[in-house]
Amino acid sequence: MKLPALAALLLLGAAPAIASVESPFEWLEQVSSERSMAWVEAENAKVLPALTGDARFAPLQADALAILSARDRIPTPSFVGEMVFNFWQDAEHVRGIWRRTTLESFHSDNPQWETVLDLDALATAEKANWIWKGADCRPTTHDRCLVRLSNGGKDAIEIREFDLKTKTFVEGGFRLPEGKQTVAWLDADTLVLTRDWGSGTLTDSGYGRVVKTLSRSDLRKAGAALSYAREVFSGEVKDVAAQPVVYRDGTGKRIVLVNRALDFFNSAWFVLPDGGGKPVRLKLPTRSQTHGYLHGRLIVSLQEDWTFRDTAYASGSLLAVDVPAMLAVQDLGLPASTSAAIRPVADVLFKPQDREALDPEQIRVTENRVVAVRYNNVRGSLVSFRREDGADWQPDYYTALPNAAVSLVATADSGDAVFYTEENFLTPTRLMLAPARWGKSMAIKTLPARFDASTHVVEQKEATSKDGTKIPYFIVHPKGHKHDGQDPTLLHAYGGFQISKLPVYDPVLGKLWLERGGTYVVANIRGGGEFGPAWHEAALKANRQKAYDDYFAVAEDLIRRKITSPRRLGAYGRSNGGLLMGVAMTQRPDLWNAVIIESPLLDMMRYHLLPAGASWIGEYGDPTVPAEAAWIARYSPFQNLKVGVTYPLAYITTSTKDDRVHPGHARKFAAMLAQLGAPYLYYENTDGGHANGADPTANAKRWGMHYTYLTRQLMD
Repeated sequence: MKLPALAALLLLGAAPAIASVESPFEWLEQVSSERSMAWVEAENAKVLPALTGDARFAPLQADALAILSARDRIPTPSFVGEMVFNFWQDAEHVRGIWRRTTLESFHSDNPQWETVLDLDALATAEKANWIWKGADCRPTTHDRCLVRLSNGGKDAIEIREFDLKTKTFVEGGFRLPEGKQTVAWLDADTLVLTRDWGSGTLTDSGYGRVVKTLSRSDLRKAGAALSYAREVFSGEVKDVAAQPVVYRDGTGKRIVLVNRALDFFNSAWFVLPDGGGKPVRLKLPTRSQTHGYLHGRLIVSLQEDWTFRDTAYASGSLLAVDVPAMLAVQDLGLPASTSAAIRPVADVLFKPQDREALDPEQIRVTENRVVAVRYNNVRGSLVSFRREDGADWQPDYYTALPNAAVSLVATADSGDAVFYTEENFLTPTRLMLAPARWGKSMAIKTLPARFDASTHVVEQKEATSKDGTKIPYFIVHPKGHKHDGQDPTLLHAYGGFQISKLPVYDPVLGKLWLERGGTYVVANIRGGGEFGPAWHEAALKANRQKAYDDYFAVAEDLIRRKITSPRRLGAYGRSNGGLLMGVAMTQRPDLWNAVIIESPLLDMMRYHLLPAGASWIGEYGDPTVPAEAAWIARYSPFQNLKVGVTYPLAYITTSTKDDRVHPGHARKFAAMLAQLGAPYLYYENTDGGHANGADPTANAKRWGMHYTYLTRQLMD
């Protein structure tokens, strides 16, 4: 068999000079070309009979669809003014309806919903494949919203102004054509936004770098309204993006920021002065996030240690920053002897202890409080911080279920009411309400049990990684299992971007896997955020292999404990987790009999050239830098496929309309396996975007195929 030049180099043991070697199957990166789509159709024609034709597929798909379209699931609430809104999909509303009710009605067992926007009707009327991407409503008046619509589930969206009183799109209102864009209400008649404004206005990552304001009066001028937008900030081409952020506190005070994302994790923060003027750099550490505005203070979480004017703040802390005070002193250049006399510009609301962390994506600001989700050894709870009459900030802790995952859902537009959920692997999700006065939280709604959880138990164990680090993992296994190595086991992890894998209630997994006797394991490997920023940073860039070693250590620990064996062990991950799966397959093919590689990054020597890959250089490193290319090449799955290796039968799946992780990764990996004569299954959904499920029916098919494959590989 004649091999491509790159594969030949790898077989000879040479370190490939990737930057100068043409990548095999590069033509598959042309997403919708006739040649590429013909290849996709041929692959789909092979896999569909194999999986959907299996006798087990139909009942698995039916169970998944019943769960995904069930009418008795919890409607996810959001606040718009005094009303509670929800976006709802079921068998009759495949694309979904946006609806509203009162808070009192929402409390009841049978809320009286009013449909505001019917996406199925809109898609039919406009002959478009509209997928809901949310709405941002006008502050204070709460009467108009910017509705975000995606054609087929892409990250690129169209934005239209919608009138909540008439329940129609505003004729002559704000309407922004499709693009990757960030928009916020500056005031009732002005937007601040970033998008593609034309040549030279995008970063190398494909996101906007120029921030402009667009007023309602611009819409009435002759010509294209966007041409009248006024520039207020410009970043650099090498940045990831420039994004506007507008925060308001309970008194109506406003602060307007621009997040100049230097890479995926580092940002420079700028204040846009009211009334115009030059943006002013707020010299927060670049590894920090903002979350809201309270009592005139900016709420900031730190992802690195920071010292400002002789005051030290620890990584993982939550701060309330006095922005005017900070701007007044940050450039004074006073000697240390005098700077100590200046009071600290930030109050510390939270400082983490060992194996404790706040989830930076789960921090919200209400009218009088800062609310956050806290994890202690991957067990969640809710915490609220308040300050009264100039006193110190006081925390209020709210206990949750054992081994719980906690998630903030919505905060009130006025007052302090908060919706949040709590759940664990075997306990259905409960929607909780922390009331405006923050007494005892109450359960508002509880998801009905979707599978028989009485057959399983949950344990948390630890594996020892290659460098001696203890790696926790949860195992959900049948009661009284025999420890004979025969448990069909699915091992899941992510290991990147400071994203934590938590003990969530997954009805589809429970019904299609646990109820059928399967064991499920979640590994809390490095690269995630389970123990704060340091846990993530331990597997960044040159240290990436540590995340993979952690995953292998958990697999080996499961085998050592005789919970499972390579014959019965499967691996599953998507997106960055799909990269983990590619590494698991190429580095340790001996450990698995099933590997689901979903929406993956796999060609890490070209990932920066495929949208939106350049934005992730802060996570993985830069393949154009020789030293970094050397360690990326050592693990990049596509470059490490080899002739003569016995690989497990992998199931590789992606979406044609995935504009976040390019489908070329999955396509080329499958094509290389075919070139090497290795077995694989490949399926590409021609719709759905990165989420891989544009509607419940498509998502049920997706899960039905997943679990048909896993059942065949691990349970037969």
